[in-house]
Amino acid sequence: MPSMKSPRQALAGYNAILRGDSEPSFKRVRGFGASFRKDAGLEELFALHGKAMARFRGGGKSRALGGGSLLGLKAAIASKIMDGCALCEWRCGTARSKGQRGRCGVLDARVASEFLHMGEEPELVPSHTVFFSGCTFECAYCQNHDISQNPGAGESISPEDMACLILRRAPTARNVNWVGGDPTSNLLFILETLAHVDARLPQVWNSNMYLTPESMALLDGVVDLYLTDFKYGNDACARRLSKAERYWEVTTRNHLLAAEQADMIIRHLVLPGHVECCSKPVLSWIAGNMEGARVNVMDQYRPQYLASEYPEINRPLRPEEYLEAREHARALGLDLVD
Repeated sequence: MPSMKSPRQALAGYNAILRGDSEPSFKRVRGFGASFRKDAGLEELFALHGKAMARFRGGGKSRALGGGSLLGLKAAIASKIMDGCALCEWRCGTARSKGQRGRCGVLDARVASEFLHMGEEPELVPSHTVFFSGCTFECAYCQNHDISQNPGAGESISPEDMACLILRRAPTARNVNWVGGDPTSNLLFILETLAHVDARLPQVWNSNMYLTPESMALLDGVVDLYLTDFKYGNDACARRLSKAERYWEVTTRNHLLAAEQADMIIRHLVLPGHVECCSKPVLSWIAGNMEGARVNVMDQYRPQYLASEYPEINRPLRPEEYLEAREHARALGLDLVD
């Protein structure tokens, strides 16, 4: 039987922040004490992080005074990771901190645009959406290919200035929505920005979910809602259309981790000719593993960018394809975004 959960029930933590009943997660993490040495090694810092997160999740009280904060510890770890980048599952190992470019091509964070987005899910709008340049995927049909495949696009700004932009949008925005491209390559910048943000806005991680477990651990306690892009039901389609390896393993693992950390809205874009191989397996997996998640089955596909090189997606989505995917989701009892 289809789920009768309301958005308020499904997104309980997120909505509690909007009502003023609780603080955004990043503020609680920023106020939680965690002592560490910035010159410590990555292994030592992660050990300290694990202990601090256990205290934090256990309801421990530890005010951040002169000894540092849990948010600061997360930023210190992200900075160390940038010495041999392992933020996403490409694990390039490049020293981005020394100007070496990895698979995504991102060095410093570049903001392609930031604005109040009115076209997101109803629970999110108006959403202060921050679009970064660069991406960990190379999707043949990307509608944002002008920024996702051009990591040098946009403007380089400081975390302090980004925090000021967030404060300026705060009276109208319901959240801060980190996207791209993909936000993963800019994790350090986001953590450094949140160190300066005073606005009581929930944080939305809008991502293809091709992160490493290390990055997922750093997001734990920072993100209030994961807005995920679950594209493919198998590795072959992911490799062919997005040049992504081990897609199913990585993406399902990270969805399970995300569900332990925060509320979730899962997007699935129905691709032409991919209902059986992608839409149905994705939606069936969500039904079996993601209780409580909202699901948006999307029909916005258009043949853009390099779609003409792939015959099966070089056409608009047919109405009957979308209806087949959505009816499959409804039959599974998924909590669908209208």
